[in-house]
Amino acid sequence: MIGSRIRERRVMAGMKQADLARAAGISASYLNLIEHNRRRIGGKTLNQLADVLKVPAGQLAEGAEAALVDALTQAAKTAVEGDTAETDRVEEFAGRFPGWAQLVAQLARERSDLTRAVNALTDRIAHDPELATSLHEVISTVTAIRSTASILAGGALEPQWQSRFHRNINEDSERLATEAEALVRYLEGAPGAEMAVRTPLEQVHAFMAAHDHHFSELEGAGGSARVASIVNRSDVLVDDTARRIANALLLQYVQDARALPMRDMEGWLRDIGADVIQTAPGQLPQTLADLTGQPLAAVARRLASLPEDMVGPVGLFICDGTGRMMFQKPVLGLDLIRPAATCHHWPIYEVLAHPGQVVERRVQQGDVRVLTLAMSQELRAATVSRPAERHAHMLILPDAAAQDQRDGAIWPVGASCPSCTMGLCDAG
Repeated sequence: MIGSRIRERRVMAGMKQADLARAAGISASYLNLIEHNRRRIGGKTLNQLADVLKVPAGQLAEGAEAALVDALTQAAKTAVEGDTAETDRVEEFAGRFPGWAQLVAQLARERSDLTRAVNALTDRIAHDPELATSLHEVISTVTAIRSTASILAGGALEPQWQSRFHRNINEDSERLATEAEALVRYLEGAPGAEMAVRTPLEQVHAFMAAHDHHFSELEGAGGSARVASIVNRSDVLVDDTARRIANALLLQYVQDARALPMRDMEGWLRDIGADVIQTAPGQLPQTLADLTGQPLAAVARRLASLPEDMVGPVGLFICDGTGRMMFQKPVLGLDLIRPAATCHHWPIYEVLAHPGQVVERRVQQGDVRVLTLAMSQELRAATVSRPAERHAHMLILPDAAAQDQRDGAIWPVGASCPSCTMGLCDAG
């Protein structure tokens, strides 16, 4: 493609092939072969052509910035159904019209941000207990004022009753004003597109995400002693419940780091090989479990805590025995699993009903296709007087099969049943 980029730049500059060849000190026939990608080019000749065309040599050699090309390709994938974009010419577009390409990529990012904001608002309206309580209080107070006003408007009352109803309306009006003001403050408290952190679990998710789910201070000896300090100095964890949840998660992190130390993980991953990690990621967790003798759930947690440049993108979801989501690390553009009325196609719920089973399933949410591996971990065995306590884990890995377009069973999943757009579904 170097020759094609040279030709595009020459045409954009309004130069003839012979003029460019002469200015660069090469023959026109040689330049013709270069422009048709029939001759390799590099070094001195490439620099001479770049100087004449007044572009960086790297731009001719590598084309448009890879991130911009990736952004344009992703924008084409998320386009409205019926729209068509020439994805095979995206690099050409980015190279010839870099300004327009940047604008298209920016608009695509803004559209994606707005979509996430709408989803967050929809989810908050449907499931946020604080918002539901506030709206209930406003409606109840309005109803009380209306009832009192209808009594006053219904006919003559004795002075003492009339005074009492007026006092009730005054008190209810003051309460309504206070509740409405609090509701407005709550709704306006999130100027960002991602919505403000509100619930304790949301605070914990933001806290973990801010550290990329990796805490180097907790690796090695003495990690437990540093947990409280990390939690207490966080600006995101604003209430005691959130701090308690974060503290428990970090103590579990320390326990997993002791069982599967960072240095040993690096060695094991090196022995397994990057090829397996990239082309058959589904084999990685079980291979590590066999090598280390650790439970598959512990391996899943540890993989999700490693830096991405070490093991690639790894997501993790954990729920308790009731299906209540306790931990989320979404990756690869997946939506968060909603706290209520979530999609039952996620395999994490299947292993709760079948504790000894490990479920591997390819799932797709919108345009995102991933490989999931779900397993359960028993925390406390059942006795005559109490049931067993277990957590379900679901590891999220890139789907290697999607890269070469192999056919296979793919389960569509949504984020929340009440607002799902998947169409026909056996969940109703």
